[in-house]
Amino acid sequence: MTRDQASGLRKMNQEYNDKVKVIAVTGGKGGVGKTSVSINTAVALAEKGKRVVVLDADLGLANVDVMLGLRAERNLSHVLSGEAELDDIILRGPKGIGIIPATSGTQAMVELSPAQHAGLIRAFSEMKTQFDILIVDTAAGISDMVLSFSRASQDVLVVVCDEPTSITDAYALIKILSREHGVFRFKIVANMVRSLREGMELFAKLSKVTDRFLDVALELVATIPFDENLRKSVRKQKLIVEAFPKSPASIAYHGLANKVISWPIPQQPGGHLEFFVERLVKKPEYQEEGASE
Repeated sequence: MTRDQASGLRKMNQEYNDKVKVIAVTGGKGGVGKTSVSINTAVALAEKGKRVVVLDADLGLANVDVMLGLRAERNLSHVLSGEAELDDIILRGPKGIGIIPATSGTQAMVELSPAQHAGLIRAFSEMKTQFDILIVDTAAGISDMVLSFSRASQDVLVVVCDEPTSITDAYALIKILSREHGVFRFKIVANMVRSLREGMELFAKLSKVTDRFLDVALELVATIPFDENLRKSVRKQKLIVEAFPKSPASIAYHGLANKVISWPIPQQPGGHLEFFVERLVKKPEYQEEGASE
């Protein structure tokens, strides 16, 4: 075997071993803080040395770039039209996190077909940009788009706050993902709670109804406290983990980031459309012993 061949095989193995952790952040209803959870967690992960990309998957009402004070010249609509590749439209946010911006106020993007959703998910496999974690910030509701992106992710984070509509909408989302899309494990983030106890009580309310009617497993992975510094950071167009790193919410986001790092990446594909699915397919190991010049 020549040195070039050996080098090529090493590169091939490295490519397929470089698996990406994919997390969908969703919640059923709007206003529960999904985007805040997505980007603050992303920056906390970046501060721990992880390469993170956030996909703004609210294709019709994009807001991730706006929240970060960034201006997108091109977005996902240019990718879908063939005018750009995903690598071409990435913006750089705080701590170097990548942002893949969507469009705002474009009806056509909201009405994408299942085939277009699938095409977008597959397009991530062609990316040249190297990263460790993809956070998918979904739209509100239980549209086909939300369901497609959630099902294609390895972990689903459901953000809930202590409002009856938040709990009922989160339950509806969990119900349809479990019964119709084969997702049975959900990680819960109790957001904007007054105390750890309130967060645990909120989780108990949701668990009570899912335990009764659904065959799913819920896990409370974070309680993000209501923090007055959040409004101050929004006015500064900064994230709370940047502007007030020692605030209660920032500490909670770093705790969530530590948990995200510990979650295992599946070793095999799940048998349906997934982000980076071919990286989960085990490739044969090549022997380089006896490689000659």
